Amino acid sequence: DQRLLDELKQRNIPPIEDCCEAHGATYGDRRVGSMGWASNFSFYYAHHLSTVEGGMVCTNDDELHEAIRIYRSHGMVREASQQATKDHYTSEHPDLNPDFIFAYPAYNVRGTELNAVIGLNQLKRLDDNNNTRTRNLKLFLNGLDPAKYQTDFAVEGSSNYAFTLILRSPDDILRERVERTLRELKVEFRRGTAGGGNQLRQPYARQRFGEEYKNYPFTNHVHFYGWYIGNYPDLEPEKIGQLCKTLNTL
Repeated sequence: DQRLLDELKQRNIPPIEDCCEAHGATYGDRRVGSMGWASNFSFYYAHHLSTVEGGMVCTNDDELHEAIRIYRSHGMVREASQQATKDHYTSEHPDLNPDFIFAYPAYNVRGTELNAVIGLNQLKRLDDNNNTRTRNLKLFLNGLDPAKYQTDFAVEGSSNYAFTLILRSPDDILRERVERTLRELKVEFRRGTAGGGNQLRQPYARQRFGEEYKNYPFTNHVHFYGWYIGNYPDLEPEKIGQLCKTLNTL
């Protein structure tokens, strides 16, 4: 919220927005992705807008924009948009071929023309698809039993990518019933929501932060008792109702 942005500004910390699954979402009267020093959107094939694979970084900082252009193409300076940037590296490194000066260790993450054509055409349908996703979300939350599942999410301005199913209270038996039922109904899901649950439990994070993961009780609750279930524009309302009814009987 604005308090967070003000605090970051006071501490001279540049805010970076992770908008991977929030295309079209708003906070107050502002679009997400427009408030930080930089923001990123994913165009993975299951997201709101897809180019099959790839993504986009947004910024209004000229220096960061130059660095990102270089990073996306092996770290090569020739990808910079400003001649002054190229001239700087060329003058600093006269022993190198100007076409092959690598400013950073990086990878090739450039989008292709084909990716762009797909994305630009999907952009035309983004608002209508998001409206349908929002309708689906409301059907899902209104259809679930609030005594068993969490339904009191703050959804104002959200652009729902997937239904978040979370048990109201820890219950190992109900968890097993939910997962067994979803598998029987051939409903795809991810336990722990998006990407492996509490990231502080993942090996790469535990090597750095140790047992810090224990200090986040609700995140750990979602890790063990929460799921992601796909929400997409072609999903029929009747199927949402049937799923909710089944989950409520468990």
